[in-house]
Amino acid sequence: MEIPAVLAFVAGATLTLVLQRRIRSRSRSRKDEDCPGFPPGAVNTPQLLAWIDAATQGWLILAPDLSIAYINARAERLLHISRNLLVRGMPLEEVLSIPQLEEAIISTRHQQRPQRSEWEQLGEPLEAFVLPGSDEWLLVLIQSRQSLEAQQQQQERWVSDVAHELKTPLTALMLVSDRLETAVEGKDTVLVQRLQRELRRLQLMVEDLLELSRLENSLPQESGSYTAISLEDLVDSAWSSIRPLAEEREVQLDLDRSEPGPMMGDQRRLHRAVLNLLDNALRYSPEGSTVEVTVMPSGGWWLLSIRDHGPGLSESDLGNMFQRFYRGDPSRARSARSGSGLGLAIVQQIAVNHGGRVEARNHPNGGTCMELLLPKSFLT
Repeated sequence: MEIPAVLAFVAGATLTLVLQRRIRSRSRSRKDEDCPGFPPGAVNTPQLLAWIDAATQGWLILAPDLSIAYINARAERLLHISRNLLVRGMPLEEVLSIPQLEEAIISTRHQQRPQRSEWEQLGEPLEAFVLPGSDEWLLVLIQSRQSLEAQQQQQERWVSDVAHELKTPLTALMLVSDRLETAVEGKDTVLVQRLQRELRRLQLMVEDLLELSRLENSLPQESGSYTAISLEDLVDSAWSSIRPLAEEREVQLDLDRSEPGPMMGDQRRLHRAVLNLLDNALRYSPEGSTVEVTVMPSGGWWLLSIRDHGPGLSESDLGNMFQRFYRGDPSRARSARSGSGLGLAIVQQIAVNHGGRVEARNHPNGGTCMELLLPKSFLT
């Protein structure tokens, strides 16, 4: 039996099982109603292969001689098999050595019944279901037993570790580039300056990754470092940091000074949040325009609203802009500067750690409005 036949068998068995369940559930009230069937040849093999390869569950199809007839990308990742290694057609025992899985395969062969197996692959708990097919073909379905939350935490730890490892060599490279700048002339100077810009961008990304990792691993509303602060003072301080960039493009700050009173918060991190929001507004502001900032009470919240007069956000931007490394349509930006792609993710995490949130919307009169909300019940 060739692999298209096996796939047809798997698809047909799955559809049959679904239909049987539907028939049983419906037959209690409508015993005489016919169930629609599927015409012969309805399963398109290339399409089925594409679906299986994109599946979030690992698929491993074994031929009667226990050679690998098919393996999808998820199974390769879970089993740590390089995609560059052409394993199709190879005996399973030459590719993998997993006693628990081998035992389940042998049991399925002998008993012609599905078997379940568990093991750990490089610290990740896995499970497999071995399903018998016709002519001694086998289907092995593989998945991780690790929770999505644990997987996310593991990924975040990995990112943090990588950022730590990159920090020292980047610093060394920056020192080398500084020495090169004094030793070269002419066109080479331009190349060294470009190198320095890229190194600074990478340094910024590493610092932002480390900061985001620290924020994600700190307790929400951890008040040990909280002091009485003024959001208006934070706006003034943050704007002074980017004022030279704003003056280059003649962008002004319009701050509505209706002081709502002091608040309790982490001054350093809230300053970072306000700075990132103002920097984002400046990046999308046309030359000669104004960034409008308002601090005011809003129900149970203190609201910091920052509006630019740029082109606004697309639906995709609104849904994804607080994701790590998300970059919107570059044609909307009014500045050639590029950040790390982590600025708004950091703002969101700072807001969450203060018991608040950050939101984005398009202003009815044009431009984008970013709103940082902090709860009165905790901060006053």
